[in-house]
Amino acid sequence: MIPLRDENPRRTVPVVNVILIVINVLMFLWELSLGPNLDRALFQVAFIPARFWQAGTFMPEAIRIFVSMFLHGGFLHLGGNMLYLWIFGDNIEDRLGHFRYLLFYVLCGIVATFAHALANPGSTLPSIGASGAIAGVLGAYLVLFPNARVLTLIPIVFFITVRELPAIFLLGFWFVIQFFDGVGSIGQTGNDMGGVAYFAHIGGFVAGMILIVLFGGRRRQPPLRPVARYDDWR
Repeated sequence: MIPLRDENPRRTVPVVNVILIVINVLMFLWELSLGPNLDRALFQVAFIPARFWQAGTFMPEAIRIFVSMFLHGGFLHLGGNMLYLWIFGDNIEDRLGHFRYLLFYVLCGIVATFAHALANPGSTLPSIGASGAIAGVLGAYLVLFPNARVLTLIPIVFFITVRELPAIFLLGFWFVIQFFDGVGSIGQTGNDMGGVAYFAHIGGFVAGMILIVLFGGRRRQPPLRPVARYDDWR
């Protein structure tokens, strides 16, 4: 299922969300510019679980955790992540405010990375992508707006349909898939898993559900001001 848009108006301009998307796109363009040197560069700058547990100093690995959150493995990887961030991130930023949203996003990404490292301590594959942080956004959205309607593209065998689904169903289904795929991947190597960091998704999602409460995101917001109509001025 692919979300297309949500029916959930916001009060503010999602400045941070847009900046995060722009940074992700610019970093991907940097990756493309590396050509045949891309793999070597990723092994140098990206987070690798096995190296993290063996490292003697924390700071280089801390930097790699942050950098990895803005790297992607291809156009589909980038496009899918940015679509989810665009649809769901603006409402979380609207609720938390710009600075707290940025802090929330980064913390979710860090927790997601550690969840992946704990579940796959011997992995020598670079862990890249904004998926863990975005999973945190999805978890927060599920807590705050479970009944929000999301226009969703649903492929059914050879047919495609578009339906409005409640966020709790769409995001809950997404999490259940990640959970069972993650459990099924236990004991497999990174290559066997296809390079998908399921436990980063799980960890980020759970972190988002918890952090949105700790950050005060569940506090009741004032109602949206109604748009003035022509009749109001006559």
